[in-house]
Amino acid sequence: MTLLTAGDRELLLALLALPTAGPLECGGPESEGPHSSGPDSSRPDSGGPALWEAQRRYAEAAAELGFAVLHHAAPEPACVARADVPVPVRRAVAAQPDFLASQPSLVLALGPSGAPRERTVMFNVHLDTVAGQEPVGFDGARFHGRGAIDAKGPAVALLAGLRRALAAHPPLAEDTRILIQAVSGEEGGALGTFGTRPLVEAGHYGRLNVFCEPTGGRALLRSTAAMTACLRVQGRDAIDDRPEAGHNASVLLGHLASRTAALIDTELDPHDGQLCVGGLHTGTLHNRVHGTGRLLLNLSYRSPAVAERLERLLREAVREGLRSFAESFGGSRRFARTAAEAADVVHLDWLKHGLPALDGDPSWLAPLLARAGVPLWPASEPAFTCDAIWMSGVPGADTVVLGPGSLDANHAHARGEHADLADLDAFAAAVARLLAAFRDGDSHAVVPPARRDHRDHHADHAHHAHQEEQPPCR
Repeated sequence: MTLLTAGDRELLLALLALPTAGPLECGGPESEGPHSSGPDSSRPDSGGPALWEAQRRYAEAAAELGFAVLHHAAPEPACVARADVPVPVRRAVAAQPDFLASQPSLVLALGPSGAPRERTVMFNVHLDTVAGQEPVGFDGARFHGRGAIDAKGPAVALLAGLRRALAAHPPLAEDTRILIQAVSGEEGGALGTFGTRPLVEAGHYGRLNVFCEPTGGRALLRSTAAMTACLRVQGRDAIDDRPEAGHNASVLLGHLASRTAALIDTELDPHDGQLCVGGLHTGTLHNRVHGTGRLLLNLSYRSPAVAERLERLLREAVREGLRSFAESFGGSRRFARTAAEAADVVHLDWLKHGLPALDGDPSWLAPLLARAGVPLWPASEPAFTCDAIWMSGVPGADTVVLGPGSLDANHAHARGEHADLADLDAFAAAVARLLAAFRDGDSHAVVPPARRDHRDHHADHAHHAHQEEQPPCR
């Protein structure tokens, strides 16, 4: 018998029909380049008011289980006025006055308001999606639509799991505090800076924190962070009849992309991080030497030490690339000027930098997960990036990433995104077992110490903030 009811299936289809892609997903070439016009909330697939509606519908469904709305509001401007907030976010907020107003987050609560942190569980889901609406449907076994697996499907399955847990253990709502964060700003490169982070800083977390992302039903205790570098060429254009008069950004950036990829690819273990050589843009005309352009490189990492090493590798790759370009094209008839002046026209900017990574401690989590019958993510398999990074260094809290399906196999972020009912059911059952194990186990036995983190001031603030009273980002 399926745990997702007819009402759950109806809710999921309704959520899938709402276009909740974040503004950063809908604003042109990643809203990161020097020529970007910024996000456009008027596009058909832009989230805008639809995200408010999606969260309201989710809250109404959760209310049937007894959940009350603790917080439902747009983030405050102070949330993005930080050095580690990705540049595209800051640009978007500056360019579009209603950007933050269209990106609310929701916190739902069930159970005693005075429960200590040790008796509190938090679940985090994101209702924003990547861009590109997909046909919505359910054929009796599989849901189709943007967000089916990442992460509207897991969000609805979470409610089904909570329903089962409450039915199996009626006292659960009397002695355990359950929080649900339904956030914006997970997609589009925002990385939770105006969604999850302010909620964590406001104290909306528990002893156990579950981030509902596709993991194939395996508990992942790690989450990589990412930094994005932009290599810019700011040179001079030239007419096609005199190519030697300009700086050829296309040839130069293509060379740097190749050299950077070759060096970092050989030096970076996939378990430490990942390299994505992203967009390269100079222009669209065939009869012009484009003297300006940009190359985007995304580097994920599992620890600050890896981040520092990647930054050194990138700078080394750029230096080597400039040297080899000068050597290869110094005597060229058409590219000699570009070679001679390459170091003067190439600039390295960081669009995303300084974010924490999560490396969980299994000492308390592993026994809890074993009691719940939830297998661990294989140590041999690399982690991925999600909003769980904001639980890094938070004292008195342990965090797991857990959800149905696979980002790859279920085509998250791609055409044909889907979620199988069987997988959603299995996740719902895992949620129920996890809550039972948490309630019945001795959650007071091992309280993790504060872990060293560059956000110690944030951890202290979050530890002392009261869940009901502390507003986000103040």
